[in-house]
Amino acid sequence: MRVLILGGDGYLGWPTAMHFASCGHEVLAVDNYLRRTIALQTRSEALMTNPDLHTRADLFEAHTGFRIQVQIGDCSDFLFMEKVVSQFVPETIVHYAEQPSAPYSMIDFPEARLTLNNNLNTTFNTIWAVLKHVPQCHIVKLGTMGEYGTPNIDIEEGWIQIKHNGREEKFLYPRQAGSLYHTTKILDTDLLWFYVRTHGLRVTDLMQGPVYGISTAQADLDERLMPNFHYDDIFGTVVNRFLVQAVAGIPLTVYGRGGQVRGYLNLNDTLQCVALAVDKPAACGEMRILNQFTELFSVNELAERVQTVGNAMGLNVQIRAIANPRKEKEEHYYNPVFSGLLQLGLEPHFLTDDVLAAMLSQVMRFRDRIETSRILPRVSWNSTGNLVAEATLHGSIHAENGVGLPPDGQPAIAAKL
Repeated sequence: MRVLILGGDGYLGWPTAMHFASCGHEVLAVDNYLRRTIALQTRSEALMTNPDLHTRADLFEAHTGFRIQVQIGDCSDFLFMEKVVSQFVPETIVHYAEQPSAPYSMIDFPEARLTLNNNLNTTFNTIWAVLKHVPQCHIVKLGTMGEYGTPNIDIEEGWIQIKHNGREEKFLYPRQAGSLYHTTKILDTDLLWFYVRTHGLRVTDLMQGPVYGISTAQADLDERLMPNFHYDDIFGTVVNRFLVQAVAGIPLTVYGRGGQVRGYLNLNDTLQCVALAVDKPAACGEMRILNQFTELFSVNELAERVQTVGNAMGLNVQIRAIANPRKEKEEHYYNPVFSGLLQLGLEPHFLTDDVLAAMLSQVMRFRDRIETSRILPRVSWNSTGNLVAEATLHGSIHAENGVGLPPDGQPAIAAKL
């Protein structure tokens, strides 16, 4: 199968490209290095040094004999997008090509505008390139469980049946995002659903929870093939951040009361889920929505699990609650349905103590690359222009076990550059 991967340099895009190439598919990975650029601009670089996409592809081919084609370009530019699609003629497009950070989208107007324009234009261009050149192509778009928010009712798998005044209809499940980034993902879903209804596109929208992990079958061949592992407050997920804090001797920073519950999954399960969606595509005129996670954890539960495993490894892990820089419910009901991917054949990997220990061991290999000034929150949902300077962020006390919090025990989140 010809598989076009948009955002092929990303944390998910690169492992996906290697996975599909290893299965014998013809793979083209496209990226414009946006994530690398804005990570550099915000001093949020990944823990490991990742070669550029061409070099990665060459290394992968040298190790496996499988080839990944690469094109560098901007998917939010329709002329580029149309050229790629018309020349490669994909049977499946896996769409990761979006600005992926909620905190980044909340920094100030320029970052919000970039997020809105990039994410919506890339999705819009993908739709139109498919309509014009490969109308039978299956679009697999990465959505997010964050689209749903945290409603006080069960979260269905994309759709909900509504009875009102004696009549009944099926609608997209009501969504209420907690950041501009998540709002762009909602708008993506609405765009795709409109064009599915109007032109009969075939689309699978994967509502994914936060992903953790570094290891995949291909990445383990050479550390230069590892995915981008971000641990900072802007691009790093809470699991990655806690792992690095544990290794660096920094107390695990729980935002607020720590009762925020989300659905998590292993990086290898993301690869499984995307492969299952590709192998068993949506029908023409179908908008298939699948909730993509394997386990539910609160932030407190994650912190306690990392603390238990880290302490068993001699790391002396501490936990500290800090003021929440985000605007979110810190304790809430959360009961999302998750059945579609299991029915397709997903065999989940779970976040066991052994998995946590293996990830901690991997992070420990790169301990000397940890920049502690990138971990505490620099962005507040209630401020604008609020990416704080390192000197402000890092003007914190030095505790016995590493860098602590500012003297008042609160994160420096509101200072303007």
